Amino acid sequence: MKVLGAIVTSVVAAAAFVLAFAVTPRASAATLTEVTGFGTNPSNLRMHLYVPDRTQARPGVLLAVHYCTGSGPAFYSGTEFARLADQYGFIVIYPSATRSGQCFDVSSPQALRRDGGSDPVGLASMVRYVLQRYNGDTSRVFVTGSSSGAMTTNVMLANYPDVFAAGAAFAGVPASCFATTDGSSWNSACANGQVNKTPQEWGNLARGAYPGYSGPRPRVQLWHGTNDDTLRYPNFTEEIEQWTNVHGLSTTPTSTDSPQSGWTRTRYGDKVEAISIQGGSHNVLVPGMALRAIQFFGLDRDTGTTTTTTTTTTTTTTTTAPPDPAGACRVAYAVNSWNTGLTASIAITNTGTGTVNGWQLAFTLPAGQTITSGWGATYSPTGGAVTARNVSYNGTIAAGQTITIGLQANHGGNTGKPAAFTLNGVACTVA
Repeated sequence: MKVLGAIVTSVVAAAAFVLAFAVTPRASAATLTEVTGFGTNPSNLRMHLYVPDRTQARPGVLLAVHYCTGSGPAFYSGTEFARLADQYGFIVIYPSATRSGQCFDVSSPQALRRDGGSDPVGLASMVRYVLQRYNGDTSRVFVTGSSSGAMTTNVMLANYPDVFAAGAAFAGVPASCFATTDGSSWNSACANGQVNKTPQEWGNLARGAYPGYSGPRPRVQLWHGTNDDTLRYPNFTEEIEQWTNVHGLSTTPTSTDSPQSGWTRTRYGDKVEAISIQGGSHNVLVPGMALRAIQFFGLDRDTGTTTTTTTTTTTTTTTTAPPDPAGACRVAYAVNSWNTGLTASIAITNTGTGTVNGWQLAFTLPAGQTITSGWGATYSPTGGAVTARNVSYNGTIAAGQTITIGLQANHGGNTGKPAAFTLNGVACTVA
């Protein structure tokens, strides 16, 4: 219990760090809602659900699993997944562990086999409930999590490879690494990176969670900081060994690059992607990384059938007709900044008398600011004179209506706001 207290203390600090960078509140009418009676739930997990105002016809489903001492609502508030759901039209499930310490069970024999009992059964019930209730796309079901949630991600991928298409684990350990038989929920040897198995042994543990299964296996994205002092860095290598073996791949990367300073990304075919963060702590799920997980899943791609008409043809994917220039506008631009980064919430109000059908908002970012991600619009270029263009679900702004979009950016010390905005070429007033 002394060791468990140390880990809880460490994770509390990590959780506070995450919440310090909580995303700017959205102006969406959608809210986080608790769901009960969702199915078999042997460990009495709680379920919260976020369904955006507008979803795709058959929405993807993301199971987002919190860290120790956390909760579903805290993970909702402290991460960007719901905001990204607003942008891309998928649904997010936020489960909550209810046992002491609020860690998910990744240790007991019941948790480490398909339908064996404990938390994974309740988590799978949540997914099935959403798929049935909201006409979800069974081919686009994903799981992600941080710390305890990352360990749970790997366990769910092993237990339910037929349910999940992919997973992203932020600072986890291999599936079954935390296994115990004495009733304890903590495995110090695994946490300290002292459990070293061959790729075949790790693969066998993952395959053994669902004996006899021979279907396709989920793709996996792994994240780990080299200075993680809670679930130590050697676990990253063991995770890579496990999932490459499950996919029948070599542990030698097929490609290596650095998508961001201090990051080393290795890829193993198109099935496993691993990002090592030099100097990174246990808290690696910081603003901007959720988007990379969503992109890895493919949830940033609209699979619906939105039909628009152009001057020459009809397309089901893009709009090429020029946006409606009619109407006046007002823009409110609110900045939330920290050391080298910021988020901006941009409220666009149609103050004219006509409806705007298709829009482009143009503005110039202050010097030194570079956009790293955005929601509610596509942004190009990433600095200087920027144009934000509507996405599929918010292209119409009725007279008097306000829509909210946003962006995340790096900065070199200047956290100021753009001085002026134009909507479809018409100058806006600035609130």
